[in-house]
Amino acid sequence: MPDLTFASGDRERDIARDLHALTAELPLICPHGHIDPRILADDAPFGDPAQLLVVPDHYVTRMLLSQGIPPGRLGVPARTGEPVETDGRTIWRLLAENWYLFRGTPSRLWLERTFDTVFDVRTPLRPETADDIYDAIAARLAEPSFRPRALFEKFGIEVLATTESPLDDLTQHAKLEADGWKGRVITTFRPDNVVDMEFDGWAHAVARLGEVAGTDTTRFGGYLDALRRRRADFIAAGATSSDHGHPTALTIDLPAADAAAIYERGLAGTASAADRELFRAHMLMEFARMSIDDGLVMQLHPGAVRNHNRWLHDMHGRDTGGDIPQATDYVHGLRPLLDAYGNDPRLRVVLYTLDEDTFSRELAPLAGGYAALYLGAPWWFLDTPDGLRRFREAVTDSAGFYNTAGFVDDTRAFCSIPVRHDIARRVDAAYLAGLVTQGRLPYDEAAETIQDLAYHLPKHIFRLDGEK
Repeated sequence: MPDLTFASGDRERDIARDLHALTAELPLICPHGHIDPRILADDAPFGDPAQLLVVPDHYVTRMLLSQGIPPGRLGVPARTGEPVETDGRTIWRLLAENWYLFRGTPSRLWLERTFDTVFDVRTPLRPETADDIYDAIAARLAEPSFRPRALFEKFGIEVLATTESPLDDLTQHAKLEADGWKGRVITTFRPDNVVDMEFDGWAHAVARLGEVAGTDTTRFGGYLDALRRRRADFIAAGATSSDHGHPTALTIDLPAADAAAIYERGLAGTASAADRELFRAHMLMEFARMSIDDGLVMQLHPGAVRNHNRWLHDMHGRDTGGDIPQATDYVHGLRPLLDAYGNDPRLRVVLYTLDEDTFSRELAPLAGGYAALYLGAPWWFLDTPDGLRRFREAVTDSAGFYNTAGFVDDTRAFCSIPVRHDIARRVDAAYLAGLVTQGRLPYDEAAETIQDLAYHLPKHIFRLDGEK
């Protein structure tokens, strides 16, 4: 499908085609994702097609759950220890039987493009073709050229950022470094489990943080010191950014004594809901100060009500499809942080949203008015062809192109990475082609812009070019 996502008019479609072609040889910059680094550190052959393409993909399992098919039937591990389906062919057949549920969804588009462009399988998925497709993909996965590191190189990935907790010992990244493999895989500092008091076992995680960092985290000062030390460890392992997934965008700079008192209540198990929100808000200020000192780009993606589907969380844990977007206030929530540091050239904050209404009303004007702010790509429920198009339409008037930070795939599905990047590049090519045909942008500037959006901007903004 050479004209996927392009306009139907001949001239605009031809321009989009030409612009997209300019990105064909550009490497992939993947500054925000959730691939397990063990996949690349071990470089073992992938498991069966279901284990690769279905079990870890909560976009897929979530849709099937909505129609009464529990994740256990799709092989998703259970926290309760209950048995789940382990036969890949059975899982694959179940997906094929319910493939009609994905009509019109990005999940179907991503999977079909993965079948086609990664595995060279073009047979439409149907119950009657399920076994043939399964066997064809399984045969590919048995080939040396389909091992993780070989695919990394085939996909043209220049840099891939994984995401780890401050409690992670970064062993997998050390193994990658020691192996001398040329692929660049870096970590990202994600401290939510030691910041958000609503995480299960927060106090235990904080104690463990002290052990890992060699500080006394029974004191708030020791806790902050532990975070600084771990950030330094992550930077030594290649990190250029941190990642913060708070429920809201609230920031506040509490007096040190007040922050310490809330921290102590948290350790004692007596912190209120208001305490927990204030602590998260204060810690964003602390992390902004740390970023100014150590140079980590600060990513903030608020707005998810985590584990809204409590049954799903109780059965299968976090990150299995049970989260729901909520409305988010950025203008007032971020003001304390922006008042303090929004014009400091040493700080970079890449801001995401699940609340699409805020793109034109709040986020684009904010990014267009503060030196420290950049707009992250549409994320999660919005990283779709239509969502990406609406993003450009909503933010370009106020923020332009150069206050946006490029595409992030935000995926756990390794083989979907090139597909997602290609679709994002196609959407941008189509949008720019529209500006050219309307006489709003010369073609040569559109050609420069598409390459910046696809490659140069994310590389620069996430400090992957070595700039501090």
